[in-house]
Amino acid sequence: MTVKEKIAAGLTYLGIELGSTRIKAVLIDDTFAPIASGSHSWENRYEDGYWTYSQEDIHRGVQLCYADLARDVMEKYEMRITTLGAMGVSAMMHGYMAFDSDGALLTPFRTWRNTTTGKAASELTELLKFNIPQRWSISHLYQAVMDKEEHIRDIHSVTTLAVYIHFLLTGRKEAGIGEASGMFPVDGTDYNKEYLSLADQRLSEYGFDRKISDIFPAVRLAGYKGAVLTDEGAAFLDPTGYLKAGVPVCPPEGDAGTGMTATNSVLPRTGNVSAGTSIFAMLVLEKPMSGYYPEIDIVTTPDGAPVAMVHCNNCCGELDRWVGLFGEFAALIGDPIDTSSLYEILYTNAMKSYLEKPGLVCYNYISGEPVMGLEKGRPMYMRNGDRAFGLGEFFRAQLYSSMASLKIGMDILFEKENARADKFTGHGGLFKVKNAAQQILADGLNADVSVMKTAGEGGAWGMALLAAYSVCGENLTLSEFLDRKVFSGMESRTLSPDAAGAEDFSRFITEYKNGLAVQKCAAQL
Repeated sequence: MTVKEKIAAGLTYLGIELGSTRIKAVLIDDTFAPIASGSHSWENRYEDGYWTYSQEDIHRGVQLCYADLARDVMEKYEMRITTLGAMGVSAMMHGYMAFDSDGALLTPFRTWRNTTTGKAASELTELLKFNIPQRWSISHLYQAVMDKEEHIRDIHSVTTLAVYIHFLLTGRKEAGIGEASGMFPVDGTDYNKEYLSLADQRLSEYGFDRKISDIFPAVRLAGYKGAVLTDEGAAFLDPTGYLKAGVPVCPPEGDAGTGMTATNSVLPRTGNVSAGTSIFAMLVLEKPMSGYYPEIDIVTTPDGAPVAMVHCNNCCGELDRWVGLFGEFAALIGDPIDTSSLYEILYTNAMKSYLEKPGLVCYNYISGEPVMGLEKGRPMYMRNGDRAFGLGEFFRAQLYSSMASLKIGMDILFEKENARADKFTGHGGLFKVKNAAQQILADGLNADVSVMKTAGEGGAWGMALLAAYSVCGENLTLSEFLDRKVFSGMESRTLSPDAAGAEDFSRFITEYKNGLAVQKCAAQL
């Protein structure tokens, strides 16, 4: 059967992921390979003390992304998309969207990037004896209740961005368990009842009379069936009217869950690192951790297995700006370089240099970084006055900086909890330049790191796979489905730690930690 025939027959699966700087759609066929894609670039805004995206930007962004996918299908196959085998939506995890009983958004979307819930996160962590990060939905709700925000009295439901889009498509407020585990702690199948009771009691003491389980979305495991694209949902996604209702829609997942799926990292001792605007590492645990740490979150795979997660708000943002600066210079001298080539040149050159001399350090904190205890961020670059350096060293330091907070958090997991990893798989934009960030990550984690051919497809492809699993999984577990049907024979490349590189990264981390006091002071100015 040709791809064109598959599209007509609905033997295709769609994944849409709303990332921090780009919304992406990936369409796969029944071989689970991408056959078309679409995207839409967008940026968050800092308004009234919060990082946010407007509701209008959210709606328009999803529609423009889907329109770009439909255009790609038309150009490649001369076909309109009228039906799909299944679809699913993912988005940047956590954050806070509160709605009243009429479905009106009560306050602008508060994204994962906000570091305004420190008091709530600290109090919840102490109450539950379980690390509750600032970006989790329960932290935002709890902080709003403590601050007696006006909208609290009208709350009827609280969702994440992925759950919100899923609701627009299906009319159902439900979350995949991986996404739900970034809203409130779960126990493998649902929200943890003991923790719910403790949190509900404390919230009631602050005057909030709603139960968390009543206002948070229902929890679903990967493979769950039930939701379908409604007429209203089809009209929202495709205002042209070609896409018809009735398409099965799998539970919405966060970018952590889609990252695990896209890298086949859902079994114990497997891990993945997603690197884009933010960076996070996931390691599926063999056993529960003995303690809790503010640097390490406990979430789950899309099928409910416990996962240790180190999530850092900052990764490529500052690095991208430096690359852009050199692109601007190239254009000024009349020799413009396309963006992909510019990254290739700068990253490859960086891999030829080491920071053997002390005294060159930089920080990539565009926003606050809870893993490092920073409420605010200020990108900084520092060197000793007599420290000479070259372009390669400068960009190697920038690459180190993009992963430094992650390395510090993961070192806690390895050293204090004796966690073990058989493999890590990298995905996301940082890994597009061959053998650069991948090698630095291997050196930093002291572990083999693989990058698959599909690394650039990222979470949207992982979401498409979860959609396919919901209708093609038969009686297979998620890991069996991925092993047998998706990743057998998948092309990838693996790099092992380099001793000189690992030593160089460690030197950088020592200076990085030593200079954090300056970063903290600068953020207050």
